Amino acid sequence: MSPSTFWWVAAGVAVAAELATGTFYLLMFALGLAAAAIAALMGFKLPGQLVMAAVVGGGAVALWHWRRLQHPPAGPVRENRDVNIDIGERVTVAAWADDRTARVPYRGSTWTARLAPGAPAQPGEHVVQAVEGNWLVLVPAAGR
Repeated sequence: MSPSTFWWVAAGVAVAAELATGTFYLLMFALGLAAAAIAALMGFKLPGQLVMAAVVGGGAVALWHWRRLQHPPAGPVRENRDVNIDIGERVTVAAWADDRTARVPYRGSTWTARLAPGAPAQPGEHVVQAVEGNWLVLVPAAGR
């Protein structure tokens, strides 16, 4: 087996492992392994191939890690507007029940809503803070 074939197979194994585990870092290592395969095709000896794999793979991992640190993680799914289009929408509450729940018209249907912890139980306009199952979690709109 030629050195470039070895590196290509190793890159394929890294990609397959990434698909099985879901970690993006293995793709960065696969980039380094592919760079070593290209270095082997260009006639570099083993030390040059190893350096190429280390520089490209390690650099890609470091760059990806730095990029992840620059962007804050997304909030929980139940409160993430990128996942749930209801977050941030406004609804009108006519009256709250004693157990801090209400029935509200929203998107052509009547939904069950509850107040977020610590929110005052006042009728009026509220904002959807989270969606838990088929319940809307509301906060008063005045606080927004």
